[in-house]
Amino acid sequence: MSRHYECYKPNTCIISNGFATMGISLPGAIAAKLIHPENRVMAITGDGGFMMNSQELETAVRLKLNIVVMILNDSSYGLIKWKQKDRFNESFCVDFTNPDFVMLAEAMHAKGFRVESTEHLIETLEEAFRCEGPAVIDCPVDYSENEKLSMHLREVMDRYRI
Repeated sequence: MSRHYECYKPNTCIISNGFATMGISLPGAIAAKLIHPENRVMAITGDGGFMMNSQELETAVRLKLNIVVMILNDSSYGLIKWKQKDRFNESFCVDFTNPDFVMLAEAMHAKGFRVESTEHLIETLEEAFRCEGPAVIDCPVDYSENEKLSMHLREVMDRYRI
């Protein structure tokens, strides 16, 4: 995500840059909304990272915070899997099953959405930002594009090795 997100104003994007990144997104969004209640706040997290602090959704509900949480759902620790495959040509113990995130959100008194195709992403985001209180968007992703990117970068680097 951080490779593609462009910040246009200082202090508008929180990224932990490798310092315990898994699980920071939802608590970080809660803190950002408490500090700047006038701003629209969205957390973007993988499914594994969300599950590490999913209980904090109750905090956002209790505080009536209008935040949006987009879960990039691949039923695995996608970044770890990518790194393992890149380094060892295989992955180990990184795949898992998830709860139904829409139902989980609604069980915690938040609004839940699921994006079924890229064509519906923008309208789902707009609807989620109109919600009173927190909204969770379950967004299925395919991390195989990361593997293609790794192969391309390796080829580029190999061309410049001496």
